[in-house]
Amino acid sequence: MLYPSIDALKSKIDSKYSLVSLAAKRARQMQEQGDEKLQVYVSHKPVGRALEEVAVGVLKKEKQDESTVYEDEV
Repeated sequence: MLYPSIDALKSKIDSKYSLVSLAAKRARQMQEQGDEKLQVYVSHKPVGRALEEVAVGVLKKEKQDESTVYEDEV
């Protein structure tokens, strides 16, 4: 993957795991709903498009609520 570079993406998202998770969720959303946040994309695939949105700053990681308890934590 040449664009966007991993260095540009790491400056936006703190960890590779968070980046992969965020891009995968957004790619699935784009496939199911077809909504696009940018006018022009370089990539043709949804994952590449999601990473482009992260690089531009349109797609950001949401802060997790510390009080939320998930099923696997019970």
